[in-house]
Amino acid sequence: MSRTIRRFQERDRPAVVALWQACGLTRPWNDPNADIDFCLASREATLLVGEVNGEVAASVMVGHDGHRGWIYYLAVDPGSQKSGLGRAMTEAAEDWLKSHKVPKVLLMVRPENEAVRAFYHAIGYEEEPRIIFAKWLNKD
Repeated sequence: MSRTIRRFQERDRPAVVALWQACGLTRPWNDPNADIDFCLASREATLLVGEVNGEVAASVMVGHDGHRGWIYYLAVDPGSQKSGLGRAMTEAAEDWLKSHKVPKVLLMVRPENEAVRAFYHAIGYEEEPRIIFAKWLNKD
């Protein structure tokens, strides 16, 4: 099995969106293509893909505000889960943040997603209780 982690290329878009859908990461109010476009337009973010035998099997979007880094859309194809690919993608995102001198990384997990919470605990992440406030700016 050959594994590679690299920067997203436009030809990856259909496979990445399908991966996010297969992993339950998309929501009706978040257009995955718009999220990809926004990421690609930013100098403070990148989208990485993981390939297994030449096929897109994982992704991670990572960005920062200069102080805090954020991980989004960490996804591993269900057939490739529990292979270490999720850990490798997380480490690639962390390395990208380190290369940009970002000292801390954060991510959000829905409280009911026990499997994902267990994954992050297993790779050294700690839960930090916070209250998140949100406001939709484009709601008509």
